[in-house]
Amino acid sequence: MDNNLKLVESLLESTIKYGLAEVELVKLKTLDKLTDVVSGFIPHIVAFIILVLFLIFFNFGLAFWLGNIFGNNFYGFFMIAALWALGGIGFHFFMHKRMKRKISDYLINQLFK
Repeated sequence: MDNNLKLVESLLESTIKYGLAEVELVKLKTLDKLTDVVSGFIPHIVAFIILVLFLIFFNFGLAFWLGNIFGNNFYGFFMIAALWALGGIGFHFFMHKRMKRKISDYLINQLFK
């Protein structure tokens, strides 16, 4: 009887150690996937920031140039704002779902890679 009790205690102790090891393994796998996804986004974020800065300065230059052509800087800025508004409306109606699907597909592929 005493021998059976020691066997059950040993089995229970091994099961607890196995459970703790499994939890630690899940944590490490989650951390690996998270760092993989985040490190994949960093170059895209840097490129996006550079592109946004370029577009800002390009838009200012274009707005001032158009303003000089039409005789008032306000006109140039209004024209650029209208152009961006049309682009935003077009994006919303024609590209929003496609872009959302591509981003979610990319994230799912990264997580299950």
